[in-house]
Amino acid sequence: MSDTHATPHDAHADHGHGDHGDHASHGTRGSYLKGFFLSVILTAIPFWAVMTGAFKDPSTAALVVMVFAVAQIVVHMIYFLHMSGKSEGGWTMMALIFTIILVVITLSGSIWVMYHMNTNMMPMQAAADM
Repeated sequence: MSDTHATPHDAHADHGHGDHGDHASHGTRGSYLKGFFLSVILTAIPFWAVMTGAFKDPSTAALVVMVFAVAQIVVHMIYFLHMSGKSEGGWTMMALIFTIILVVITLSGSIWVMYHMNTNMMPMQAAADM
């Protein structure tokens, strides 16, 4: 005898509780802590290098800071956004590529703007002599 008063929820009860094809990992406490500590380290090292003047050449310091910034973006994408090539049918890989393009545009544009502002600004001594 079949139950003719089954609710829509009962009809889907045999498909697993809350499983709708989403096999993405949501992380564990350990992975979040690992991501957090990596983020702290990737922030503290460039901060220390700039504050102590560890690099005499400003271009070298800027390059080191940018490398650590890119590494931190990767850590955030892996440990906090749970991006991998296998999750969500590869859509996260598209998001990764889009993120990389945006980061390259943002970093190169920022460096370009700062370089040209520095080149085209009037030196302070010349302004004082006026």
